Amino acid sequence: MEDVMDSAVGPHFSGLRLDSRRLSSSSLPSPTSANGNGNGTADAVKGLASPRADGTKQPFVIGVSGGTASGKTTVCDMIIQQLHDHRVVLVNQDSFYHGLTEEQSEHVQDYNFDHPDAFDTDQLLECMGKLKSGQSVNIPIYDFKNHRRCSESFRKVNASDVIILEGILVFHDQRVRDLMDMKIFVDTDADIRLARRIRRDTDERGRDVISVLEQYGRFVKPAFDDFVLPSKKYADVIIPKGGDNHVAIDLIVQHIRTKLGQHDLCKIYPNVFVVHTTFQIRGMCTLIRDRNITTPDFVFYSDRLIRLVVEHGLGHLPFTEKQIVTPTGSVYMGVDFCKKLCGVSIVRSGESMENALRACCKGIKIGKILIHRVGDNGQQLIYHKLPMDIAERHVLLLDPVLGTGNSANQAIELLIRKGVPEDRIIFLNLISAPEGVNCVCKRFPRLKIVTSEIDGGLNDEYRVIPGLGEYGDRYFGTD
Repeated sequence: MEDVMDSAVGPHFSGLRLDSRRLSSSSLPSPTSANGNGNGTADAVKGLASPRADGTKQPFVIGVSGGTASGKTTVCDMIIQQLHDHRVVLVNQDSFYHGLTEEQSEHVQDYNFDHPDAFDTDQLLECMGKLKSGQSVNIPIYDFKNHRRCSESFRKVNASDVIILEGILVFHDQRVRDLMDMKIFVDTDADIRLARRIRRDTDERGRDVISVLEQYGRFVKPAFDDFVLPSKKYADVIIPKGGDNHVAIDLIVQHIRTKLGQHDLCKIYPNVFVVHTTFQIRGMCTLIRDRNITTPDFVFYSDRLIRLVVEHGLGHLPFTEKQIVTPTGSVYMGVDFCKKLCGVSIVRSGESMENALRACCKGIKIGKILIHRVGDNGQQLIYHKLPMDIAERHVLLLDPVLGTGNSANQAIELLIRKGVPEDRIIFLNLISAPEGVNCVCKRFPRLKIVTSEIDGGLNDEYRVIPGLGEYGDRYFGTD
């Protein structure tokens, strides 16, 4: 066993084959170019920058790399567990090993499974390209005992909010790195990694200790020094101690949650806030978007969703600290709600949000603004009734759909003419079109917008797509 370990510090070969005379080069896959000239892969990667047809965001892609048995899978599992309210899928680089031919299998001990050319990177790129565009893919299943792919078996992976790509060499190829929004390197002591590898390969892959140590000395350690360790410089985050570093993983998950809840427009306009998405919120959005839903169900789930948006909007109001005494006689330092507050609904759809506002703010005053809508132009203010002291209040402006933004702008202009400071207006809606967000934010940069989802855009008829249809008609049963 000492002889086996001594080979780790002696001369080594970091190429794919130890003896090119014994394994014919024609039976091995051609090396993967860093620039990627294959048509199939180039097309897949080219399509990554294109938005999805339904206007939804592309998934957040996380790359997790590190030496063999460093704890990459443990880190991935912990991230997945903490992101339980999002759709997360794990893609293993190991699934994309090239299957060995019969000739290669006869000399499997001379095959370097830790070399970049041992992986079918082109197929990996193709699968990742489809996942990023919202398509389901079939991931190969690799048999580590026979060193071949299961020809008739695949693992189906569906579109997700988060894609985690894990493997020792996922940072080696720039084309793969370019797919990632976050790159994590799991850094674990070499002795610990070796001990874990011995345990894993003997328990799960049917190998003996001598063969594991021999492979480690001839291939694994040299490949780590030549390929894995140099790729550490590309990492955004380095996690010492792997899965034992709970602090680092918690911080990473917080960052991912922030990114998932942050639409691209939120990066441009810091005054735009999208309610944190959960499966409950997504489920309600799915129901109210369904054209086959009944009116009572549409009203029920709309009211639930509106209340969440209202509560989120209320969270942006100022507060004052307040000390009270609890029934146990203890002193509690809390906060006091903003007292000077009112709602203003844009008739008629905005009136559907009034009940949720009243349920959250007892006795709140609510004004109304009626604007005549004619396509994208010809907006005309018809009627308004507002609290007399509205200039002294914070205003929650209510309209479930922000489309072009023209009606909203007229309503906001009226509020400002009535003496309401721009930074005291919070515009609440269920869905927004990017065109409307741009229109309102460019004109009123100090106003806040709170919405549950930002859709793909407007069609030629100025309807939000995928949208909700005529919201007022659906809510009040006049469609």
